[in-house]
Amino acid sequence: MAQLTLTAFLSLDSVMQAPGGREEDPSDGFDHGGWLAPFADEDMDRFMAEVFDRADAFLLGRRTYEIFAGYWPKVTDPDDPIAGRLNALPKHVVSRTLDRVDWHGSRLVEGDLVEAVTRLKEGPGREVQVHGSTRLARTLLAHGLLDRLDLLVFPVFLGSGRRLFPEGGTPTAFELTGHRRTAAGASIQTYRPAGPATFGTIGE
Repeated sequence: MAQLTLTAFLSLDSVMQAPGGREEDPSDGFDHGGWLAPFADEDMDRFMAEVFDRADAFLLGRRTYEIFAGYWPKVTDPDDPIAGRLNALPKHVVSRTLDRVDWHGSRLVEGDLVEAVTRLKEGPGREVQVHGSTRLARTLLAHGLLDRLDLLVFPVFLGSGRRLFPEGGTPTAFELTGHRRTAAGASIQTYRPAGPATFGTIGE
């Protein structure tokens, strides 16, 4: 069975929107695009290469799919650790508005999302990876479908933008299974779900 994993770039206030460029995703009036750029470095690149090396398929939301499809097919270096995987491996796209996807190896997810993702996880392979895809990631978290979270947290507060963890989610405990930092000051934290959150009073 494959694991379903999420890799997300987050600001200190959990914003995921448009980390890579000014015009990447200005929806809802977001004007802080490209906030990750000052912190991108070789340590981050090295970690991301490790992540993509484990991938056997991808599950992407519409917006992230469109961003990726507009960039990565143009990167033709076969030794590029990210482009090589994204261009070659299956890509399952979740969208209510697209009626076709043209990037090589892409297909639209049909029917009930939870059932479709459960079938993906029951298939062969090491990891089905979710990258970005904020709305999709929220849904997967809400249904307890993610097996690992790789969260790259960068030292910047944005104050607006789409966030990974919305209010109203199910209280869930996570176990920290890995941690490292980059030279530019990002914290890379790896978690796995550990069941429902528990509560008590300190000192009792």
